[in-house]
Amino acid sequence: MRVFIACLILIFGVTGASVAQPLHYLLDPSRSIVGFELDFGQNLIRGRMPVSDAELTLDFEQVAASHVRVTLKADAARADLPFATQAMRGENVLATRSFPLIRFESTSVRASETGAIVSGNITIRDITHPVMLNARIFRAKGTEEGERDNLAVQLTGTVSRSAFGAVGYADLVGDEVRLNIVAYIQRKG
Repeated sequence: MRVFIACLILIFGVTGASVAQPLHYLLDPSRSIVGFELDFGQNLIRGRMPVSDAELTLDFEQVAASHVRVTLKADAARADLPFATQAMRGENVLATRSFPLIRFESTSVRASETGAIVSGNITIRDITHPVMLNARIFRAKGTEEGERDNLAVQLTGTVSRSAFGAVGYADLVGDEVRLNIVAYIQRKG
């Protein structure tokens, strides 16, 4: 995954021209990757979770006017180890029979040196806590500067699984879940 992100950074460049209004985007879930990893002793457990729904409004001139809402399918999450997938979906971790979805909605977006900081609320197991994600936007190699029809967004951050009651297997698996999300988006309309 890190090699993939490095390649993205090399072949995509940040857009540069200003636009006078917010732009609305649709997510391409078939190409987007909601990746996560956590410590498993001296090793890592990595996995993916599909997106159920997403609404993205980006304002390149007034970043604070941007808004993101995403729903993930926790009940379809997969880890790179088969036994970890079953344990992750079980009652002591995500409890996906009762809580099949994870939701995120931004509360603020502000520019940073490398992109933007997206603050918002994430709901896991029907428990909501604030989270902060680092965001970067890329355009396809070979497109003109200012092209904003097809973009890639990388979001990174962490959540504490115990904060959401996902405390199962704490003696084996770390508490910090590191998120690395690459979303391909296309401008609506």
